[in-house]
Amino acid sequence: MIRFPCLRPDQGPQARIRVNGVILMKKETILIAVAALLVGFLGGFLIFSMNSEKTNRQDQAQVSALAAPLPDHGRRIAETEAIIARDPGNLKAWISLGNDFFDSNQPSKAIQAYAQALEIQPANPDVLTDQGIMFRKLGWYDKALANFQKARALNPRHLQSLYNMSIVYTVDLKQPDRAVPLWEAYLREDGTSETARQVRELLASMTRQGDHPARK
Repeated sequence: MIRFPCLRPDQGPQARIRVNGVILMKKETILIAVAALLVGFLGGFLIFSMNSEKTNRQDQAQVSALAAPLPDHGRRIAETEAIIARDPGNLKAWISLGNDFFDSNQPSKAIQAYAQALEIQPANPDVLTDQGIMFRKLGWYDKALANFQKARALNPRHLQSLYNMSIVYTVDLKQPDRAVPLWEAYLREDGTSETARQVRELLASMTRQGDHPARK
């Protein structure tokens, strides 16, 4: 199975850690959500989306419980909901709640939590991307694409959203003519990583199978 991590442009290989065979990024304020899918011609891929925010000391103290890795999602969710009950405008708490619903495979609740976060901070490409992955989980591909496109418009170098758009067109909608230009755009921005190598393999496979017309 090929694992396909989608990394932020400013995070290099030295920041990676491996958890249960999955490559993640080691950074203090990153919250990572992962979704797995299967592709016939290349096996398995992973879609990564990362929420990373700058926090001051007061914010970090307020949500220190949220930053600790807790295996019990139910307990963590309850703690976060208690914080939100006291402070409904707590952006980090809403994002953390969405991430825990994401990780515990509760897409509808994750979507709702991310929606609350976006009410507070609409121009957050990371939250838009995570919510888009949950839309995709429910089969709402149009909504997923809309989120990824918004994220990309907000940050043209947001590789996660570009990657995820490409996956939806390739795997879910089976529209290679729309997927190929997106994969090529990805390679123009990331031409050297392991992800880029796998994207090239994917494009080569699509070409061999005649899944897209010859480029002029």
